[in-house]
Amino acid sequence: MAVVKPFKGIRPPKNLVEKVQSRPYDVLNSDEARAEAEGNEMSLYHIIKPEIDFPAGTGETDPRVYEKAAENFAKFRKNGWLVQDEKEQYYIYAQTMNGRTQYGLVVGAYVNDYLTGNIKKHELTRADKEEDRMKHVRVNNANIEPVFFAYPDDSVLDALVARYTAETPEYDYVAPGDGFRHRLWIIDSDEDIRTVTERFAGIPSLYIADGHHRSAAAALVGAEKARLNPKHDGSEEYNYFMAVCFPASQLTIIDYNRVVKDLNGMGAQEFLKALEKNFTVEKKGADIFKPAELHTFSLYLEGEWYKLTAKPGTYDDNDPIGVLDVTISSNLILDELLGIKDLRRDSRIDFVGGIRGLGELKRRVDSGEMKMALALYPVSMKQIMDIADSGSIMPPKTTWFEPKLRSGLIIHELD
Repeated sequence: MAVVKPFKGIRPPKNLVEKVQSRPYDVLNSDEARAEAEGNEMSLYHIIKPEIDFPAGTGETDPRVYEKAAENFAKFRKNGWLVQDEKEQYYIYAQTMNGRTQYGLVVGAYVNDYLTGNIKKHELTRADKEEDRMKHVRVNNANIEPVFFAYPDDSVLDALVARYTAETPEYDYVAPGDGFRHRLWIIDSDEDIRTVTERFAGIPSLYIADGHHRSAAAALVGAEKARLNPKHDGSEEYNYFMAVCFPASQLTIIDYNRVVKDLNGMGAQEFLKALEKNFTVEKKGADIFKPAELHTFSLYLEGEWYKLTAKPGTYDDNDPIGVLDVTISSNLILDELLGIKDLRRDSRIDFVGGIRGLGELKRRVDSGEMKMALALYPVSMKQIMDIADSGSIMPPKTTWFEPKLRSGLIIHELD
């Protein structure tokens, strides 16, 4: 069962939230963060991307950068740009994109649930990225940014959230750049706090939707602090880390597409002919074509769009990994035809989140930067949960959740 607890959030005063809030650390580079934070000393980028306070070119993992993060965190608190709530409570975080809203509960997730697999993951993590985030958590003694979880829908929690969100939110703003609306409510009633805790205790598992490296880092630092504390008794705040938990049915997963630099020595017509072994190939013309169902793909090559439909027998509907379109395309196109075997490291391939639209695929091919583009139908939340339940790991670059959680609305301190 899922263990969660309320916590005393550290957050900006209502009138400063739009100054403090930011995009997550891993969706933009240092130069982009420097530009977004320009002229704004309250921007959270000074804590989550503190290399922006050093000359351009300073590495993100420079020891001085981590020290600067802690220095800036202390400065934000001293100046009243971040203030800790007096009571342990839960929070509701709502995101609205294109008229559709998802409502998440902000909780302290249990470190041991992650370590024992009760918080389930569907992606591999890299040790270097884990260590980077662990250093950031250690130096700040806090989870500065939340992780993004899903949970099986619960009608009691839905009703509780609906009751709170009918009232005026604590925060309500539209983020610059993406134009998405972000709102926050506080669950401060003791009875409702107990209800949230008890309902989660009846949920078998939580699922990491986005933020696998942050989840791993937060949990590993918590476990590390437990090992190093001779008086550890399990009640300490470091036994929990901050997560925003959304009902699975509310989440939107969009396509995560591929662009490739060459055809592995083949000409365009030779490549199209080779595809016919495992796919039905239909020419669709110059207008952008988007796949509308599982096992269909859009190929853009030399100014033309093609519909590829995987032939029966090329996938196994009973295999939670084998049935994924990312597996089919990786095995039968990228590996078998193009010789791309390591999606994480091969420099011939790049990945484009569907939030940018298929026009971005066309642009990168038409520019000559890439030779071809492949668009996939998005996976479902059910597929992700089935894979996590089976203990399997999804292929790289499979899921793209949108909207992303904004950072800086709430911070969780470990002591």
